[in-house]
Amino acid sequence: MPHLLVAGKLHPAGEALLRSLPARGVSVEYVEEVSEPSYAGLIHKADALVIRTQPLSAETIAKAPALKVVSRHGVGYDSVDVAALNQRGVALTIVGDVNSVSVAEHAMMQILAAAKRVLRADRAVRVPAEWNWRNALEQQEITGKRLLILGYGRIGRHLARMASGFQMDVRAYDPYLEKSGWPDGPVSPVSDLHEGLAWADCISVHIPKGATPIIGAAEFAAMKPGVILSNTARGGVVCETALAEALASGRVGAAGLDVFDDEPPGANSPLFGMDQVILSPHIAGLTNECGERMAIASIENALNYLDGTIEPALVVNSAQIAQ
Repeated sequence: MPHLLVAGKLHPAGEALLRSLPARGVSVEYVEEVSEPSYAGLIHKADALVIRTQPLSAETIAKAPALKVVSRHGVGYDSVDVAALNQRGVALTIVGDVNSVSVAEHAMMQILAAAKRVLRADRAVRVPAEWNWRNALEQQEITGKRLLILGYGRIGRHLARMASGFQMDVRAYDPYLEKSGWPDGPVSPVSDLHEGLAWADCISVHIPKGATPIIGAAEFAAMKPGVILSNTARGGVVCETALAEALASGRVGAAGLDVFDDEPPGANSPLFGMDQVILSPHIAGLTNECGERMAIASIENALNYLDGTIEPALVVNSAQIAQ
């Protein structure tokens, strides 16, 4: 009987699926806490692991002699030691296109909230002395503005369609797609990042985390004064120190951040004192609807890998699909 270890609380629909698995010949161990120590002591029994956002280190992988597949409850896997999985021949799967609409909606919300300065507007109602803030005319319209999307995958394309409803002029920067073939549609590519940054009124980030931030001090210097920035990708894609400086100087007029270098960020983050920044706790893909889809898909991916029926595109590392 294969043994499934689930690390991190799931949507109730996922919990219901887990309860049905013993009747299908699968034993289950479910740990709701989201931390590596909470499941590391149980991984030695697991044939498959479903994991949320907590780390999976080489040290923990070494404790799992029977492990065949790790199924991420999401699409990112920068907290997983992929090299250690590859060395062991353990597969790593992602849930595919289940959260792209949720993340795109969150990015659109951040752009709108930043343009409308919602935190300052809210305070102007709650603090009577601030009521006349409205006469400063800090709010902006986004209709007709220029939006640059960094990373034109599924999320970026959903966002482009949403932005088109506001008659925004949308372009995208994605060197990989420029080489492999740009998709049909009204959004044209930007080949030079700095030229795109100088063109844009709003920028939305949807690219994987690399060794260094793609947006740092030099990139902020290339932007229009007062630009709006949204990041729903990963912490570390945008340099937080440079962003704080750009916000303080007015180079960035307002921003929305759902991801951070450290999660949760430290209490001394300079971003906490800035009311032109909309912050959220890495929830862009955590709508109720998306949570249900991710929970079910991550469980099914683990089981489908074990029985050899996994969709190959969902295996993202060098492991072979089980036969």
